[in-house]
Amino acid sequence: MNENPQKRMALIASKGTLDWAYPPFILASTAAAMDMEVGIFFTFYGLTLLNKDIDAKVAPATNPAMPMKMPFGPEGFQNIEWPIPNIIMGNVPGFETMATSFMKKTFKNKGVATVEELRDICVESGVKMYGCQMTMDVFGISQDQFIEATDVAGAASFLEFAADADISLFV
Repeated sequence: MNENPQKRMALIASKGTLDWAYPPFILASTAAAMDMEVGIFFTFYGLTLLNKDIDAKVAPATNPAMPMKMPFGPEGFQNIEWPIPNIIMGNVPGFETMATSFMKKTFKNKGVATVEELRDICVESGVKMYGCQMTMDVFGISQDQFIEATDVAGAASFLEFAADADISLFV
């Protein structure tokens, strides 16, 4: 009997915005680096994270707690938290694109890997990527839209993997 069996982590990723793209890949890559067996079940809008090209954006209007800091200028200017009312975030044309650009620039300034780089690390580390069959059927998505490392699975198949998980997270 193995005294130290490999730990297992099961993640469910259901969101595809930029701010929700990071958690599953950060958690999965870290767990894999800690020698855990990891599987991520991508469902609903999380399926977009399996696309060959990820075009994730920030949705500031749906996240009123989102701080808005500038990724450029003097340090004092960058440290100001700009209170942007929801009416502006939801109604100013191009605000989502601007917020996405600012977030990506901030990540780059802080040395944070891109979502694509984190996903590549996961794939190279053996993280299992499962696309939800039901969601694919409902949205008319085919497996050829996804990266090669994607397996298609139904809920029951993923639950078989998750049933033996030491850590299970819905992100």
